[in-house]
Amino acid sequence: MPIITSPQEFNTEDLYVDLRPVIGTELLLKCEGFNFAGSIKLKAAAAMVEQAERSGLLHHGSVLVESSSGNLGVALAMIAANKGYRFLCVTDTRCNLGTRRLMETMGAEVYTVTQPDAEGGYLAARLDHVRRLCASDARYVWLNQYTNVNNWEAHHRTTAPAIAERFPGLDVLFVGAGTTGTLMGCARYFRARGRPVTIVAVDVEGSVTFGGPARARMIPGLGAGVRPQLLDRSYLDDVVIVSEAETIRMCRRFARSGYLFGGSTGTVVAGAQRWLARYRPDTPVTAVAISPDLGERYLDTVYQKSWVDDVYGDAVYDADQAEVR
Repeated sequence: MPIITSPQEFNTEDLYVDLRPVIGTELLLKCEGFNFAGSIKLKAAAAMVEQAERSGLLHHGSVLVESSSGNLGVALAMIAANKGYRFLCVTDTRCNLGTRRLMETMGAEVYTVTQPDAEGGYLAARLDHVRRLCASDARYVWLNQYTNVNNWEAHHRTTAPAIAERFPGLDVLFVGAGTTGTLMGCARYFRARGRPVTIVAVDVEGSVTFGGPARARMIPGLGAGVRPQLLDRSYLDDVVIVSEAETIRMCRRFARSGYLFGGSTGTVVAGAQRWLARYRPDTPVTAVAISPDLGERYLDTVYQKSWVDDVYGDAVYDADQAEVR
């Protein structure tokens, strides 16, 4: 067992779940939720903070500020608490209550945007608020996960090499698209090494990342109301778009098998299952999907019957789920 002196030093890199018994599809799930921040966002958060410190941008008296739908905010709140920085997270009404409480418990301030921008939705409204804060006070330091190259470089150094080492015969990798940091870090890694790995991005309906029409989205994590500046589609082989109803159904299927994963994981696995059924239905395949987080923070939303009923109605349930919901 490792001995650590700061919470960001610990992360479980080599845990995979064989999903065949759960979904009937040959797919391995890389679990990134087993660290003190509870998500894959710890990697990007740590890398961005460390680079800001090395460059002199972040120092004693600075106030970290970031726009986040939740997981990066928790990671930054944890790191800020450990290092003695103030941290302000700018989020919106879709952020889970448990996530907001986690950040506040670690000493972070949380500002919730309640009105979306007419064109860019909640994300654009959050970014506008961050820009106003930075313009008003030089102490604010915005790491800007949406443009910061350390976001994708963190996964280029850690996530992708870990997968490559564990699965030298990897055929397909499924990665959710949020800021696209994880996606681009992994895609760039395999392309640079000439590995014949098919990279499939998974996004949600209502996200504009891959050119779809903007629409209200209720599950935080994946998707964007503003096209991510880190995205370079030339590194991708395919894109799958998943509805939030599919996300709900997949998360609940996991729960009935004893696994509690977050909404982003449900989205990625639903997209991977559909893609594999279409393109590799009868072919042995080594396929990996990345799970960004676990499901405890979604107990009041994705796993709460009354919330699901209010937002999506009865049609969201599978026939077999209707009997146990």
